[in-house]
Amino acid sequence: MRTMMASMKAALFVCIHWVLQHALCRDVTLPIGPLYRVAGFPLSLPCGVSGYEGPRTQDFEWFLYRDDAGGRQMGVVSTRDKGFPYTPFQTRVKSGEVRVERDSGDKVRLIIQRLRPDDQGKYECYTPSTDSTYQGNYSAMVTVKVIPDTLQVSYSRSLTGQPVPEGASLTLTCSASIQSEQLTHLSITFGKRGGGEGSLSGAGGEVSTVREIISIDRLLGVVPGRFYKSRYDDGEITLEKKNGEGGQGVYVMKMTAVQPDDTGSYFCEASQWILDLDRSWQKIAQRTLDIGNLTVQQLAESLRVTSSPKGEVTLQIGSPLILTCEILGLPSEVNSGLLVQWMKRGSISSDSVGTGGVEVEVAQMSPNGIVSWGDDLSRASGGSMEKIAEGKYSLKLFSAQPADSGVYRCVVSVFAGRRNPGQSVPATLTQRSEGVTVNLKTKDVLVTAVTQLPRGPLLKRGSTITLICNTTVTTTGPALAQVHWLRWPIPEAVFKKAPDVTPLKPPVPTLIASLMYNGISNIYINGSEISIDRLSANSYRLRVHMATVDDQGMYACHAEVWGQDPHGGWYKTGAKAESNAVNVYLYARAADLLLIPLVVGVSSALFVGIVIIATVTCCFMKRLARQRAQK
Repeated sequence: MRTMMASMKAALFVCIHWVLQHALCRDVTLPIGPLYRVAGFPLSLPCGVSGYEGPRTQDFEWFLYRDDAGGRQMGVVSTRDKGFPYTPFQTRVKSGEVRVERDSGDKVRLIIQRLRPDDQGKYECYTPSTDSTYQGNYSAMVTVKVIPDTLQVSYSRSLTGQPVPEGASLTLTCSASIQSEQLTHLSITFGKRGGGEGSLSGAGGEVSTVREIISIDRLLGVVPGRFYKSRYDDGEITLEKKNGEGGQGVYVMKMTAVQPDDTGSYFCEASQWILDLDRSWQKIAQRTLDIGNLTVQQLAESLRVTSSPKGEVTLQIGSPLILTCEILGLPSEVNSGLLVQWMKRGSISSDSVGTGGVEVEVAQMSPNGIVSWGDDLSRASGGSMEKIAEGKYSLKLFSAQPADSGVYRCVVSVFAGRRNPGQSVPATLTQRSEGVTVNLKTKDVLVTAVTQLPRGPLLKRGSTITLICNTTVTTTGPALAQVHWLRWPIPEAVFKKAPDVTPLKPPVPTLIASLMYNGISNIYINGSEISIDRLSANSYRLRVHMATVDDQGMYACHAEVWGQDPHGGWYKTGAKAESNAVNVYLYARAADLLLIPLVVGVSSALFVGIVIIATVTCCFMKRLARQRAQK
């Protein structure tokens, strides 16, 4: 039994040893050939080894079997022996043109910086043994075919370096062709060095950053550069291929509107590609052609916006107001869209015309010529905004009113190179003109207002409340008052005070009704029956019919004066006055008072009757209970 177990252990050990020996076979790999590469350009041959014993860093030796050498072996370069190269390669290895670069301990690359026609042949990658036994393959071979360089690149017009205005269009043309017996593909890239944000300054001077603008890849797909994708998506950068003479491909890149960041040195790069047998694409040739330097002149250096008349303008009320905006310094060769706005700050209601109030838009003209008016009061006065010449715009208010006073500025947003920009496209530059102060000569107007509650019977619920507002307007020329009736709730303290004492008013009143200067009445509450009229030129009446408890409170009138300009139009003078407050309290009616004793009497009678019935019932039940007990 023991002999059988020992035999089985020995057999298992031999089997494991055999498996390990065959599992750890050395294997050297190279790409599948033949490989076609172009003379004058780099050759990179990767070689790796696996399944070896010994150190993780393996040595490699490269041999070449030239086609014209009759199969004679020629040492190229070695990782362990500096004297390994044969004479044709000694100088090239010494200069670094031919070298071995390590990717890892067991993976290297043979680099020939400039491939020559006589470098064609079979290349062998050999790995000296570090194994305990010799097994597996220690070398691999691949055929390299050197094809002539037929890649040609040219351009039709170079950049002169003269400044180009911001927003101008740029067109670059590059022609390229290849004449090869092998099936190769061509890609074209337009790029830029330095300029704009692409230049970084360091201790050693300026470091130029290369940026790819746009490319047509080896499969004829258009690919924008990382920093230019948004402009490509917006259609501002395009690249197309055309058929030229002699089978050349003509590649045209267009920028619709150059930006300051586009400053730099431009180049066209053509690359030749081939699909190896392992289905990987390899770049086998590349040629870069400098097109020239581009300098973009910023629009901010030349643009200037002015408005006229200058300084300060004083007008009579009702006179026309005409302002002009002129845009200077726009390059004539740039087709730019302009958004022109007239802004106003301050009005007659401000303490200071120049600084008071919020700046509001009066009118604007979009790049496509559409005029729109803002929320400013000048729109109600009537006006127009026109383009009167190239780069010149006017604002006209046909009849200026006091509300039109303020500081006017022309604001111009330039969309350089974009005639009709989209709503999401930001402006290239926005500039404002100097302010024009517009003053309106107004008449001196004084106004007072007094509210009265006519004497009469006590006001009860269901009565009609009548209030009179007497105004006094002192001015020259025609004038009318516009009256608003306001109501505040009566504070609790009022009910404890004498009726002739007027308390302080709460801050927020309720607008009841208005009688406009032109005779139109407006009622603002729905729960009451209200009428408003004018008794005389300076006397106004408010009546609340069938008054309820909700109608009691403190009433006051608010008067605003409107004047008439020489053309017959009416305008708000800004003069206003608020009257005293009158308390309105509604007493209970007599019929309501009679209900109180009636309700009290009925309630008392019911209470007394219930008490009597309860007492009699209780006594009767007690007497009945005693009689039953005696029996």
